[in-house]
Amino acid sequence: MGNKGQIHATDLDARRLAPIHARLSRAGARHVQVRTPRGRADPVADLDGTADCVLVDAPCTGSGTWRRNPDSKWRLRPGSLEVRRKEQDAILDRAARLVRPSGRIVYVTCSVLPEENDGAVERFFDKHQGFSPKPGPGLSPELSLGLSGAMRRSFCGIQMSPWSTGTDGFYVAILGRE
Repeated sequence: MGNKGQIHATDLDARRLAPIHARLSRAGARHVQVRTPRGRADPVADLDGTADCVLVDAPCTGSGTWRRNPDSKWRLRPGSLEVRRKEQDAILDRAARLVRPSGRIVYVTCSVLPEENDGAVERFFDKHQGFSPKPGPGLSPELSLGLSGAMRRSFCGIQMSPWSTGTDGFYVAILGRE
C-alpha cells in the first residue's frame, strides 16, 4: 500500500490486539486504525460496504501447526471443529457486509482440514450470492515465491502443507464481490 489508504485492525478479543502496536511500529506502517471492541458494540459498524479488501485471519483448529506443536492435536476437544466452523461462518458473514461492490475478502487459516478451508468458503458462497473465487497477486502459481510446484490448488484457494512446502499448513482464498 506504500502507506497510502487506510487499514482498520480489529478482533473481538481485545487481548489479541495488544501486540499490534509494536508490530506496526517495527513495520513502519502508518494509516492504521486499531479498533478495540467496547462491550457488545461492533467496532467497525461505520465501515459497512466501504472496504476494498477484508483480511479474515480465521480462528481455526490450528491443524496446520501440528508439525511444530504435535501435542496441540491432543488438546483438541470433541466439538472443537464445529465451534470453529460456526465462528468462521459468522466472521465471513461479517466480512461480507464490510466489503464494497468489486471488493474482496481474503480468507486465511492455519489449518489443513477441508471443513475449515474450502468447506467454509463453499458454505459462504451458498449464503452470499454475488461472490466468487478470484485469483490474486501471490496466489497464481507463477507469483508464489518459488512454492508454485508445492502448493495445491483447491476448489476455492490454495493449500500449503509442511509435507509439500516445508511451511506450516496454511490455506488462502480470495472471495471477490461482483
